[in-house]
Amino acid sequence: MVHLAPVAAEVTADVSAELFLDLVFRHHGLPESIVSDRDPRFTSAFWTRLFALLGTRLLMSTAAHPETDGQTERVNRVLEDVLRSYATSFASWSSFLPMAEFALNNSTHA
Repeated sequence: MVHLAPVAAEVTADVSAELFLDLVFRHHGLPESIVSDRDPRFTSAFWTRLFALLGTRLLMSTAAHPETDGQTERVNRVLEDVLRSYATSFASWSSFLPMAEFALNNSTHA
């Protein structure tokens, strides 16, 4: 499931945690696991400690496990394409994020 929010180019761990709680936790509770592409925001000591306290496993994609790496890369490419189309089509693309989120969450993924 995808949840989108407009953010600055650089996002701190604190802001990431607030967004996680607001956009994910309030709708779905705590995940049992998360697949990560090793983004520093998710591998920081803050996230590692938070997930340890909450009993959530953080699963890292690796070159030795191309299925998960391919999964995160594919989602990132689709998301980039969708957001690029909104950014070039609308002056205020961030107001269209709810529609992009709906489209991504209701499309068939290979």
